[in-house]
Amino acid sequence: MFNLLHTIKHALHLTPQSHAFRGGVHLSEFKRTATKASEQCPMPRVLMYPVKQHIGQACEPLVKVGDRVLRGQKIGKSQGYVSVPIHASTSGIVTKIENHIIPHPSGMGLPTIFVEPDGLDEVDESLIPLPNYRSLSPVELRERVRIAGIAGLGGAVFPTFIKLLKDKLHSIETVILNGIECEPWLTNDHQLMLEKSHQIITGLDIVMHMVGAQSAIVAIEDNTMDAAFVMQNAVEDMKLSQVIKVEVLPTIYPQGGEKQLIQALTGKEVPAGRLPIHIGVLSTNVGTAKAIHDAVCLGEAMTERLVTVSGDALPSPKNMFVRFGTPVCFVLEQCGLDSCDDVNIIHGGPMMGEILRPTDIPVVKASNGLLAMKKATVMASHHEEEPCIRCGDCSDACPAGLMPNLLAMHCKEEQFERAENYQLFDCIECGACSYVCPSHIPLVHYFRFGKGQVAKIRREKVFAEESRQRSESRDLRLRKEQEEKEEKRRIAQEKKEARAAALAAQAAAATDVADEALTETVSEKPAPTPKAES
Repeated sequence: MFNLLHTIKHALHLTPQSHAFRGGVHLSEFKRTATKASEQCPMPRVLMYPVKQHIGQACEPLVKVGDRVLRGQKIGKSQGYVSVPIHASTSGIVTKIENHIIPHPSGMGLPTIFVEPDGLDEVDESLIPLPNYRSLSPVELRERVRIAGIAGLGGAVFPTFIKLLKDKLHSIETVILNGIECEPWLTNDHQLMLEKSHQIITGLDIVMHMVGAQSAIVAIEDNTMDAAFVMQNAVEDMKLSQVIKVEVLPTIYPQGGEKQLIQALTGKEVPAGRLPIHIGVLSTNVGTAKAIHDAVCLGEAMTERLVTVSGDALPSPKNMFVRFGTPVCFVLEQCGLDSCDDVNIIHGGPMMGEILRPTDIPVVKASNGLLAMKKATVMASHHEEEPCIRCGDCSDACPAGLMPNLLAMHCKEEQFERAENYQLFDCIECGACSYVCPSHIPLVHYFRFGKGQVAKIRREKVFAEESRQRSESRDLRLRKEQEEKEEKRRIAQEKKEARAAALAAQAAAATDVADEALTETVSEKPAPTPKAES
C-alpha cells in the first residue's frame, strides 16, 4: 500500500488549494457502488425513445409503425442546428409512436417511438470505423460526432459537435477532461474510468486533434485515487504524458461544475455571460470522451450509457450499462426493487436531480443516475420553510459568488428585473445554498421559478416585438399600397385631364379652323347688285 501511494503521489499532480473556487460544501458520499464493476442491463420487453433527449430542437421520427429497425439505426432526424439524431439501441419492430411522459420535473410528454425488441440485436453498419483519426480533418470528425448522436453526458446534454467547432476568434489552448463525480451516490464516471481508461484517453486525444489544443488535463478528485492511477497508466501507455496531465483535486461539492473546475485547475475565472472558449478552455466529460472514441474508432452510435442505480431502498445497487429507451422501473427491478410504488425515484443525483412522479419513463442520454429512496428518507429531508435569518451561510457556500438569499427574495416577490441584476442566470442550480440553509428555504426552487418566469417574459417581449414589427410592416405595406393607389389615381387623373385638354385643344383648333374657313368664305362672296328704281 505504501509503495502504491508513493507511486501515485509522484506520478500525479496535486492541484494547490490556491486555485480552489469560492464556496462549496462537503457532503456525505453514500457511494455504495464505488466497488461495483459494471454490468449489462438485460433487454426489456419494450424500448421507448423520446424525440428529444438533449438541449435544443427535438428530432423528427424517421420510422413508422411496423418498420423493423437495427441497433445503431437512425430513427430520429435532427431538426435545426442545435440538435443531434437518435438511434435505436437494439433491433426490433416499431409498435407505436405517441406522446409519452419523459424524465422532466414538469411531467411533460413528447412524441415517443416504441420499439419491441426481437432478441436478435442486429447492428446497422452504416457507420464505418475510422481508427486513423489523425489523418482526418476536424470537419470530418465533427460530422461523425454529430451523426453518432453524441450529447454531453456530464449533465447538460448539449450537442457535442457544436462545442468542438473551431472558433476563428478564440483558439483552444487546453482541453479539460472532467472526471469529477461530486454528487453523492453516483459512481458511474468513476467506474467508467476504471474499466475504459484507454478508450477515454483516445476520445480525449480525438477532441484535442479536432480543436487544435496543445495540452489537456484529466481532473479527478482525491476520493477516487484508484481511477487517477488507472488514468495515469493509460496516458503513459499511449505515450501522451507530454501533453496530457492527470490532476488530483481536493474533494468538495460542486467541483464538477464546468466553471468551478476551470477555476480550480487554471486559476482563470470564466466571466459572467461568457463561455470557457473565451478564455481558451474546452471541457468534456469522461463519458462523452468514451462515446467519441466509440463513434470514431468503432463506428458505433451512442445507444447506451453507464448508469449508477442505487439508493437506500435498493437491496442490490449496481453500475449498469443501460440501453436508451429502457423503462426506469425495469432497471430498478434488476437491482432487487419489487415495486416502484413505495419509493421516490430520483433521476440524477440527490443535489441536482429531480424526483420522477410517474415512473413509466425511459432511460435517456441525461440519465447518469437512478436513485430509489425510501419515502421516509425523503420526507425526513423536508422541513417547513422558515423566514431568512440573514446568516449568510448561503452566500458562503455559493460557488458562483452570488447572494442566494436576495435572489430568492426577488424571485419570490416576482421582482425579476432585480433578480437579473443580481446575476440570476449565473446560478448553476447546484443546491449548495439550499443544503446549508438553517431556515430550510428551497432556494433552488425559487431560482428555477425565476429563470422560468424571466424566460417567459423574454419570450413575451420577443413575441410582442415581432407582433409590433408585423403590425408596423402591415401598416407600412397598407400605407404604401394606398400611396401607390393614390399615385395611380393621380396619374390617371392627370392623363384624363391631359386627354381632355388635348381634345379640347383639338376641338378649339377645329373651331378656329372652321371659323377661319367661314370668314374666308364670307369675304370671298360677291356683294349683291342693287335693284333699279322704278
